[in-house]
Amino acid sequence: MSGQKPVTPSPDGLAASVKAAKTRGLPPVHLWNPPFCGDLDIHIAKDGSWTYLGSPINRFELVKLFSSILKKEDGKYCLVTPVEKVGITVEDAPFVAVDFDATGEGQTQVLTFTTRVGDTAIAGPDHPIRIVIDPETDEPSPYVLVRANLEARIDRKSFYRLVDIATHKDGWFGVWSGGQFFPLVRSDSLTD
Repeated sequence: MSGQKPVTPSPDGLAASVKAAKTRGLPPVHLWNPPFCGDLDIHIAKDGSWTYLGSPINRFELVKLFSSILKKEDGKYCLVTPVEKVGITVEDAPFVAVDFDATGEGQTQVLTFTTRVGDTAIAGPDHPIRIVIDPETDEPSPYVLVRANLEARIDRKSFYRLVDIATHKDGWFGVWSGGQFFPLVRSDSLTD
């Protein structure tokens, strides 16, 4: 044995590593593949709130920092730095889109979504919108891809705003953004 102690992940260690590695913009997590150090009891709830050991992480700056090093690999979420990777749990999607701006009209319309932690994503071919229908309640759950494998659940008020600007195309009711049509529901399922 080398006599090295096993690595015990901690939020403070992750934060220090990110601050040391971070330059402008988001860190290049897609380039980092350090060894897995274990799971950390960090949980992202469906409403976008973060907890550590069951206690809320109330410091927005810390949540924003952790969200910048979030990565999804093989269907699992982790926080990653150049030197360590720890698993976390995500109840639904790691982000919540809390607003969007719409510019233009029809096929030239552009929808720019903003998440609770300040990320933005322009819906289009690289950032598609998708709808999942709950089989038990028939309620739609809309999502937009924010960055590599990481989606934001579109909050209810923003979804209602999308419905307000939606149009019909080829049997679907949906929205245009970035030259692409995103279906929300089948047109024939709508009732007056």
